[in-house]
Formats: sequence, C-alpha cells, structure tokens
Amino acid sequence: MALPVKEQVKYWGIASAVFLVTLWFLGDVILPFVIGGAIAYFLDPVADRLERMGLSRAASAVVISLVALLIFVIMALLVIPLLVEQAVQLFNIAPQLARDLQGFLSNHFPSIFQPESTLHKTLLSLGETIRERGGQVFQTLLNSAASLIDLVLLVVIVPVVAFYLLYDWDHLIAKIDGLLPRDHAPVIRDLASQIDHTLASFIRGMGTVCLVLGTYYAMALMLVGLQFGLVVGAFAGLITFIPYVGSIVGGVLAVGLALFQFWGDWVSVGLVAAIFVSGQVIEGNVLTPKLVGSSVGLHPVWLIFALSAFGTLFGFVGMLVAVPVAASLGVITRFATLQYKDSRLYRGLDAQDPD
Repeated sequence: MALPVKEQVKYWGIASAVFLVTLWFLGDVILPFVIGGAIAYFLDPVADRLERMGLSRAASAVVISLVALLIFVIMALLVIPLLVEQAVQLFNIAPQLARDLQGFLSNHFPSIFQPESTLHKTLLSLGETIRERGGQVFQTLLNSAASLIDLVLLVVIVPVVAFYLLYDWDHLIAKIDGLLPRDHAPVIRDLASQIDHTLASFIRGMGTVCLVLGTYYAMALMLVGLQFGLVVGAFAGLITFIPYVGSIVGGVLAVGLALFQFWGDWVSVGLVAAIFVSGQVIEGNVLTPKLVGSSVGLHPVWLIFALSAFGTLFGFVGMLVAVPVAASLGVITRFATLQYKDSRLYRGLDAQDPD
C-alpha cells in the first residue's frame, strides 16, 4: 500500500532540504564532481553513438577523453593566453576609450557638456571606474577560483571524475531506476524523461550554439582586424544562451570599439556590424532550430532568476546546478498544474468527468 500523500510530501521535502544543505556546506568540495558530472552528461550521447558504431563503452570513453585532452592542450597553448591578454588590455585601455568618447561627444555635441555638469564628471570618471572595478572583478574571480579549490586538483580531478562517470553512466542510470519507489516509478521516469529532454535541448543544444557562435564571432572579428576581437567574440558567444543578449551586448561592444579604431573607415565598421547581424540570422534560422528545437520549456526570465538566486545562495556551484534545478522545477510545475486542473479542487464537486 502506498504511503499517504502527506507522508510522501514529508519525505520528499526532507530529501530536498538535505540536497540544499549539502550544496550549502559542501559547495567548494563538490565543485569538481559537479563539473565532471556535467561533462559526462554532455558527452554521453557521443559515447552512445560510438558504441553503436561498434566500440565498447570503455573504448568510447577513452577516445572521447583523448580528443578532449587534445582540444584542451591546444586551447591552453594557443587560445587561453591570448584571451587573457586581450581581456587585461581591454580593462587597461578603458580610460582612454572613455576619454575618446568624451572628445567625440564634445566635438559633435558641445551643448551636452558643461564644465560642472553631472554628465561631464561621469564621463571623466567612467574610464577609471571601469579599469579599477574591472581589474578588481578579474582579480576577485581569480582569487575566488583559487579559494574554491586548488587549481591543480581541479584540473586533475575533473577529467578523472568525468571519465569514470562517462564510463559508468548507463549503469548508474539503471541503478537509480532500480531504487525508485515502485508505485511512482512510471511517473518519475516520465518526469525524468521530460527533464532530460529539456536539459539536452538547452545544455547540449545551447552549449553547441554558444561554442559555434563564439568561435565565429572571434575568428571573424580578428580577420576584420578589430582589436580585442577574440575576447569580444568569446564573451558574446558565452552569453548567447540568454536570447538576444549575446548578440546585442557583443554587437554594441564590438561596434563601439570599431568606431574608435576605424573611425572614417565605414566599410570596416559595417563589416563588424554585419558579423553580428549574420550571426543572429544564423543562430535564429539554422543553429537554434537544429540544435535546440522550437520549444525548450525553459523561459529566459526563469533561467535568469535561477542563475541569480542559486549564484547568490551557493556561489559558483549554485550557478552550475541552477539550470538543471530550473529545468526540473519547470517540468514538475507543469506536471503539478495538469494534476491540479484534473482535481476536484479545480473542477469542483459538481464537475462531470469528460467523456
């Protein structure tokens, strides 16, 4: 006989509380395991496809790990140092960019500026503020990463965890399925399937979209000759998972830099703008429909709220688990809504059952 609903709610509430408390106290410790699990989840379809091609699960995990290691070495030797260098240079040149903006506005719109006006003072301090705060944020990120866990351990543990989870993924899923309460196993499997579909569409699909667009933006901007093109393109691609934000923020930043660098060379400025327009067209008409699908079920506002809330409460680890938790809560909420609409509470005591 199944447990009463009141008892089930109690046990599921306890399980949720234990999860949140564990996240609160062990966030720093479980960081490599969360990252390793996310990598394994992301790569599981690739391992499944290699298995269908005739490789064993172990061989598939080894092939994927070797390819990932090669990509990591190439990134570490070629891309990451240049990316960090351009980011630092962008912070350092911000005061000069602010002064150039002030001079441009003073020449073309002199009525805007008065020596003691608030706008004038704001622009004077804008560059130094960006430089100081930007440098502080950059240094804080580095210090925070170092305080969360030793970087060497992170680099060593994450690949090991990802490899073993990838190797045992199907076995672990079968074990979890065997532990489900028998009365509710079909419903839990259905909800888990919906959550997996949402996560697969968003994380795997949008992750690939971000990677493709970031690479396109970075390479195209560098070919045009835009300074800091690599860091601007990578940043725009990174935040593409929030609809329109990546293209708008990246486009405004890139065009603004292009105006300072190519002032008078409108062809180059137009090329920079065309890169982001074409990127948005490719994303909306090719990448997102093919890789993500027309309906993911994860609203951008809900996603932003989840990232903000979990990031504030649980730090970097909270941001990593925010998307899975948001997807899970979204699916459960839709299920609960359907149950509510089918209940007497919604339909009333006199409601007739549909034919």
